[in-house]
Amino acid sequence: MDLNIQKMIFEFIGGLGIFLFGIKYMGDGLQKSAGDKLRDILDKFTTNPVMGVLAGLIVTILIQSSSGTTVIVVGLVSAGFMTLRQAIGVIMGANIGTTVTAFIIGIKISDYALPVIAVGAILLFFFKNKKIHNVGQIFFGFGALFFGLELMGDGMKPLRTLEAFQDLTVSLSSNPLLGVLIGTIFTVIVQSSSATIGILQELHGQGLIDIKGALPVLFGDNIGTTITAVLASIGATVAARRAALTHVIFNLIGTTIFIIVLPLFTVVVEAIKTNLGLNPEMTIAFAHGIFNTTNTLIQLPFIGVLALIVTKLIPGEDSAIDYKAKHLDPLFIEQSPSIALGQAKEEILRMGEFASVGLSESHQYLKTNLQRNAEMAMQLEDAINVLDRKITDYLILLSRSEMSPAESEEHSMLMDTVRDIERVGDHFENIVELVDYKLSNKVKLTEDALEDLDGMFNLTIQTLKDAIQSLDDKDTSLAAKVLKSEEQIDRQERALRKKHILRLNERKCSGQAGIVFVDIISNLERIGDHSVNIAEAVLGYRK
Repeated sequence: MDLNIQKMIFEFIGGLGIFLFGIKYMGDGLQKSAGDKLRDILDKFTTNPVMGVLAGLIVTILIQSSSGTTVIVVGLVSAGFMTLRQAIGVIMGANIGTTVTAFIIGIKISDYALPVIAVGAILLFFFKNKKIHNVGQIFFGFGALFFGLELMGDGMKPLRTLEAFQDLTVSLSSNPLLGVLIGTIFTVIVQSSSATIGILQELHGQGLIDIKGALPVLFGDNIGTTITAVLASIGATVAARRAALTHVIFNLIGTTIFIIVLPLFTVVVEAIKTNLGLNPEMTIAFAHGIFNTTNTLIQLPFIGVLALIVTKLIPGEDSAIDYKAKHLDPLFIEQSPSIALGQAKEEILRMGEFASVGLSESHQYLKTNLQRNAEMAMQLEDAINVLDRKITDYLILLSRSEMSPAESEEHSMLMDTVRDIERVGDHFENIVELVDYKLSNKVKLTEDALEDLDGMFNLTIQTLKDAIQSLDDKDTSLAAKVLKSEEQIDRQERALRKKHILRLNERKCSGQAGIVFVDIISNLERIGDHSVNIAEAVLGYRK
């Protein structure tokens, strides 16, 4: 291989690797700095499509990845935290938010890339504070982004002398569909529209491709970026797959519109470049921003139509549960503490249902080793934590109201029950993590051990369901059954520990398998204890 070609290829792929690392590392740092704000933004500010667009825009700016935002949205829709209509608005906003990266690249601060990396390294290696570490990560990623971009640019310089590349750029200018296809394929391969648009900015900046040939490639980049959400939706709920398809349709429609008006759009972009005195990189950034913003403004009024189209294309019942609090109306706290208690109880029952489903999902994960079971269990645990905070806050507000002795007793019982259900979520999360450990370390449980766990899981799941049902119906006989079932769980746990020791002595299982086995039955026994606490609260309340 010619040394110049080798140098060109190595600089390009090395620069691309550093660029992708930089943007991911910077995004992770921004995400850590934002903490739980991302979920809160998407949870609170998606009440209508316009607010959804704004939320998508803000979150994408914070994590510097429209694909990342869309993957979060697919997860939230899959978990039931967000409706399809809300998700469409957020996806539109994410498309606008991702243009910020192109504007950053357009500023052209490549000369300062290495000092910025140095600042990031100092913050990462010489400070122990977590917040400073996050800032260091942002700086390091930001510098790496520009350093990678500069390397890619150096690698692409020799392209101007290649006849084949010159022919390709001529073809792109005369055939927009070819440009769309190239942009789509390259972004599907790289899995980052920011990277491919960054490359396009460098090509245009070096005069290797004119604006007429660059714009269709830009449109294709936006189509290609949807592949990440499509991959994230595989095996997810019907609603999540619909959200991912919406992203694809949204960008396809936008590209179709802009290809039709391409001559006019090219004139507009060149006029903006001339009037504002933009450099070539910033010209592409403006074109990207105009494309996504205009596409959103055109399609925003038709969110309902988009939702209808994807519902027809992906038929079926949506299996996602709506995890948002449904019954916690603050008006009842002032007007009627009795009704407010009933509302809190209804929400606690929903929380209990999630706990029993989550425990069943962790059981399935142990049996099937399928990631979708683990993801569903973790989403349910997340939902339980959200409801725990909301119900607890509601009950604390309610405690300031005047209540009768019976209402005060029920209030106290509900507070305790919320805590018990939240702890059940923690325990089945522990079980999921134990199965993760088993899979990643290739730990094998014997058939006997799996059979024993199966029996204990079934008993614990039924005991938890009975406890929740006894709370719903105020059924003292069912609550008494829970107490007996828990005694059985305790006996099972002791018996299974003895059987485990025998297996260890007979060398039928490894020490690692033993740790997984004992920790799982220990978590199930603790879930049994929390089920008893709920049942005893019912029995106490009935007295």
